[in-house]
Amino acid sequence: MTTTVACEAALFAVAQADTDAEGHSAALSRFMMRTESMASSRIERITATATDFAKAIAGNRSNASATSMVAASTALHDLVSRVGDRGEFSMDDLLDAHRALRQDDPGEANYAGRFRDMQNWIGGSDHSPRDALHVPPAPERVPGLMKDLLAYLNRDGIPVMVQAAIGHAQFESIHPFTDGNGRIGRALVSAVLRRRGITRNAVVPLASGLLAEREDYFAALGDYRRGDPTPLIDLFARSVRAAAVCSRESIARIKALPEEWATELRPRAGSAVAALVPAFYDHPVMAATEIEQRSGSSEPQTYRAIARLVDAGFIQEITGRKRDRVWAAAELLAELGDLDRRIQAEMNA
Repeated sequence: MTTTVACEAALFAVAQADTDAEGHSAALSRFMMRTESMASSRIERITATATDFAKAIAGNRSNASATSMVAASTALHDLVSRVGDRGEFSMDDLLDAHRALRQDDPGEANYAGRFRDMQNWIGGSDHSPRDALHVPPAPERVPGLMKDLLAYLNRDGIPVMVQAAIGHAQFESIHPFTDGNGRIGRALVSAVLRRRGITRNAVVPLASGLLAEREDYFAALGDYRRGDPTPLIDLFARSVRAAAVCSRESIARIKALPEEWATELRPRAGSAVAALVPAFYDHPVMAATEIEQRSGSSEPQTYRAIARLVDAGFIQEITGRKRDRVWAAAELLAELGDLDRRIQAEMNA
């Protein structure tokens, strides 16, 4: 398959998945963004279980990796939404996304939302750029190079997959921040697809595909820096297509959940259970206070409704505590991992 054909096949698959998500965009957008942010973080060797990730969504900061994944999800959402709403990239979009990603990290908070003022490098020693795989431009060149990159990202006459892949590679080569460049750089890809109108309802978790071929991904970035972008464009096309094809199965499963839950529970109209079925669909992780608010019922009625949902296996308590408890939609948590595994299997097929 030629690069051009592979890119077109990838975009067609994305358009199909995005159409499938229409009408359920809020719930599915959150799910897809969380899948993407978890995989993107894992590329950087930042790992956490789906349960720890859910706890972090509810505000539990006991697991630093999970907290970082939630920050990555926020950064991705903010960047894609702002670029999509306005129809163009701005410098503030990138700086604000980086701030959302790094502002709560004790070691990086002072650098959150601003370009680096020091030399960095990729690979080699922590103390010297000797034997580094790549030495990015000097810090004083970063603002000008980023301005040029934004001009490229805001052009419309470039094939979409080419623009996404080269835009990402150039961002990674500039390496404008002290940390977090990989996750912000991969978020750029989703923002390009949204700005160019390929997606409207959901984010395709391309990072799961890249994670399956992590070493090839880094090698392709090296090829780009040596003047050959084709391996990276091909890898992006394959990853995007695999992510889109596999996402359609997740989208179908998730769209069916509210009706399945309602059919099994048969809640009385106006009851707390009836209110919580769509609530957990749209907000899969909730603490007791939020559940009570969304149920529209008294505290005793809310806890009886929670017990019914737990007994039916639809939600589970994830903290193990007696106070400040948090419940999560069990099937949605499981689907996070299932989608990631299906995409990686598709990449390896």
